[in-house]
Amino acid sequence: MLKIKEIRISGLYIFLIPVISINICLVLTQIFPYGEGPFATGDAINDPSNPWVIPYIDGGASISRVVRVFPNSLIFKPAMIITSILLIYYWLNLKETLIKINLNDTKINKMIFCGVISAICLALHAIFLGLDFELKIFKLLRRLVLLSFIFFEVIAQTLLVIIFLKHIDKVLNFINIKILRLKKILVIFLIFFALITLPFLPFNNLKIIKYALEWNYFIGVNSFYLLSFVMWKKLNYNPSTT
Repeated sequence: MLKIKEIRISGLYIFLIPVISINICLVLTQIFPYGEGPFATGDAINDPSNPWVIPYIDGGASISRVVRVFPNSLIFKPAMIITSILLIYYWLNLKETLIKINLNDTKINKMIFCGVISAICLALHAIFLGLDFELKIFKLLRRLVLLSFIFFEVIAQTLLVIIFLKHIDKVLNFINIKILRLKKILVIFLIFFALITLPFLPFNNLKIIKYALEWNYFIGVNSFYLLSFVMWKKLNYNPSTT
């Protein structure tokens, strides 16, 4: 039996868990007065002199600043580790399903490799986040892990869209072609967005723009899995019966 149900449900949770957890952290950092409550160390975003921060629009804070502080780290880290496990579950079930549909494509193994590596990088990023080491090599490693997660994730998503479009006749009975086209647009957007913003990342005077882009890119990457939930049709198909 195809693992369509497992793919759909895991895809939905992969979208919901990170989005909900990160926005809970965003709210928590602003509901307490600056320097009071659980954020008495001064890491709260909310300051009496500043309005409520909406980083998706105003770029008022980076994701790492929001999620690395206590008690937000107790929400974010487990959420990301659970998400990384779900990602591995998602990609392995996807591989099994594509094989049962008789898709003979060399890109499948490459796609699964990239998907699993991205999941491992996400878990490592969650573990390293908030750990305070003065070593520059550690800080560089932490950034490389995050960039590796994004890189391998986008590559895996791109390969999946290419495989589906290449074998559209074989998957047409199992997916919604309109949602696949939306996935294609999303992947093109993510790649284009990354290419045009990459040269500006080293400039510290563009922090507000970079933070806003960071939050929206986060939603864009996660939206791929929401589309996966919608794209796969609700059916149980046993290829041995055909």
